[in-house]
Amino acid sequence: MSIAFELPAELTIYGALETRDALLAWVTQNSGKSDRILEISAKGVAEVDGSGLQLLAALSSMDVSWHLVAASPAFSEACRTLGLGHWVESLSSSEA
Repeated sequence: MSIAFELPAELTIYGALETRDALLAWVTQNSGKSDRILEISAKGVAEVDGSGLQLLAALSSMDVSWHLVAASPAFSEACRTLGLGHWVESLSSSEA
């Protein structure tokens, strides 16, 4: 079973606390439910920095199953610049 999470348009240090709280709330609500996979959409992300991407990287160390389902050009470029291009490689060119 998949649950969608839409990242905000501004995925920067200025909104990192709110985004982190929303992600942690999802993790807490779904902990122990191994059949849940978090689908993250970054299609509406217009601004992103290292702090925003660090939030997603932290999910990987929390034993949370997630994958990216859509990415804006700004999000894709930031991932590639920071060495996280593997997050967007599997997306089709129409989504990235």
